[in-house]
This record gives sequence, structure tokens and C-alpha cells, in this order.
Amino acid sequence: MKRLLMLAGLVASVVMLQGCFPIVAVGVGTTALVVDDRRSTGFYVEDENIEWKARSIIIDRFKDAHVNVTSFNLSVLLTGEVSDEKMKADIGEAIRKIGSVKNVTNELTVGGKSSLAARSNDTLITTNVKTRFLGAKGFSSNHVKIVTEASVVYLMGIVTKEEADAATEVARTTSGVSRVIRVFEYVDKAPTR
Repeated sequence: MKRLLMLAGLVASVVMLQGCFPIVAVGVGTTALVVDDRRSTGFYVEDENIEWKARSIIIDRFKDAHVNVTSFNLSVLLTGEVSDEKMKADIGEAIRKIGSVKNVTNELTVGGKSSLAARSNDTLITTNVKTRFLGAKGFSSNHVKIVTEASVVYLMGIVTKEEADAATEVARTTSGVSRVIRVFEYVDKAPTR
């Protein structure tokens, strides 16, 4: 009976831990990315906080907008659609007021919300650019963040001019990309870790 209870407990533990594997795997993957990230760990965490705070503001005050918030090294990129110019300006101003935000690049467009098909296409474009980045020369794919909205690719990161040019060329020549907008933070020389 004791063996049967131990076996049942072991099986139950294995079954319950199966759901934890993806969380552990994601945690390990995130740790690996942070190690190769040019942002400090503090800025990496603060970028996540900025995105959460900004999304909360948008949900509370701008329910009718479709806004994507991306923070990189305390610089915020706003993409998506809003109903009018006033809402675009108000959202930009509200996000600027988040304490740790250095600057806001407001690329919101005035118009109707994008369709699920358009958003799916943007996801596919981002995936294609990321895939092409993996084999690219002249920069590390871990140093460039990609955001796609309405087939426009936005590139963020802490890079040299040469790295920016190499990443831009790969993104620009990826199928489906209509335009590339650089939202980089430039450094004279690639930082070493």
C-alpha cells in the first residue's frame, strides 16, 4: 500500500510539473537574451514595467484605440490606430508622463482599427525578418527589436551606424515589407560584455 501511494504521488508530481516546463524553458530563454542584451538588466526590467503601465493607461483611458506599446532602453514606440489626431496626441502625452520614459516616438495613425488579417500579416512579416536576421552578417539579431504595423517595420536597439545599416538592409529586402523606420539608439562603437 505504501508503494502504491508513493507511485501515485510520483505520477501526480510528474503530471503537475509538465505544465511548469514551458515556464522554466521561457525563463531560461529570457535569461539568455538578457545576457546578450545591450541594455542593463535594470533597463530591461524597466522597459517591461513601462509597457505594462502604458497598456494600463490605454485600457483605462483610450478604450477605442488599437495601440501597441514597445519600450526599449526607456524609449517608447507607439504603433496602431486611433480615431483622431487629438487621441493620438493625448496618448503620446500620457505615455510621456510615465516617470522613467526618456522619449516617445508616436507612429499612431488616424483611421479605423486594423483587421485580424492585417495583424496576422504583420506577425508573419516580423517572423520573416527575424528569421532572415539569424543568418545576417554585420550585426547580432539579439541587438535589434522588430515591430511591424501595417507592413511597416520599425527597428529598435542600441547599435552602431554600420549595424543599423546592415539590419535595415535585411528588413528592407524582406518580402511584404513596405517601409522600414529606424528608431535606433546609436553608439560609436559596439559595447563589449
